[in-house]
Amino acid sequence: MPRLILCADDFAFSREVSETIAALARAGKLNATGCMTLMPGWPRDAALLADLPPTVQVGLHLTLTQEQPLTVIPGLAPAGTLPDIDPLTVRAMLRRVPLAEIAGEVAAQFDAFVAAMGRPPDFVDAHQHAHTLPGIREIVLAETASRAPDAWVRVCSDSLRAMAARPFLGKAIGSAFHARGLGRAAARHGLRCNDGFAGHYGFAGDYGALFPRFLRRPGALHVVMCHPGAGEREGDGIAAARRGEAAALHALPVAALAAAAGLAFPA
Repeated sequence: MPRLILCADDFAFSREVSETIAALARAGKLNATGCMTLMPGWPRDAALLADLPPTVQVGLHLTLTQEQPLTVIPGLAPAGTLPDIDPLTVRAMLRRVPLAEIAGEVAAQFDAFVAAMGRPPDFVDAHQHAHTLPGIREIVLAETASRAPDAWVRVCSDSLRAMAARPFLGKAIGSAFHARGLGRAAARHGLRCNDGFAGHYGFAGDYGALFPRFLRRPGALHVVMCHPGAGEREGDGIAAARRGEAAALHALPVAALAAAAGLAFPA
């Protein structure tokens, strides 16, 4: 039976976000979360993951944009802060990113995950889908194959027919464009990927009403990304959306909605 992986991105973005994600996972409303291991609060927040149900997968949400890196990356973050996704995308497309420096940062974020969790991640993806970018994707796939060969890698794309059945087709197509070929590249490294990807929206409006549309035309391993949270953090442009998602997910009958779409959840 096809499975739903409802994955909360950005664990460790802030203490409030981490607590919200952990509470939703304990309540059976999520079955995966991706961790930002470069965040200062990650070692402490990781303790919140210790008592989650065994059905909850814990992955590495590699972060190569907007935050302070764990390593020194003068070729990418000369001011100490990683760039936004748009300039990073342009540089990657032009093959003008410091790959050796990025490889060191990716390894350091893997190290931080293992140091806190005592094991490799269940899956690997990246904040703002940076792992799909040229050059960067090969670093991520090679490191994952070496450090977490049983993990799956998020492919941020789906068939056009499936994407057209869901909200925000334009955003979905943009993600799919950058992710083209990623599944084949992962297979060359012996890595698995998801089959089906949804969750794009404009970080506004009634999330509870939108959510069932993310389950339309699901794949065999259908990943729906979400960003629930609480509180405020300076520079967080989606703080209100995080709170709205959290409230909606607490209220929604996620398992029943998944079953109606022909998806197993949370298993």
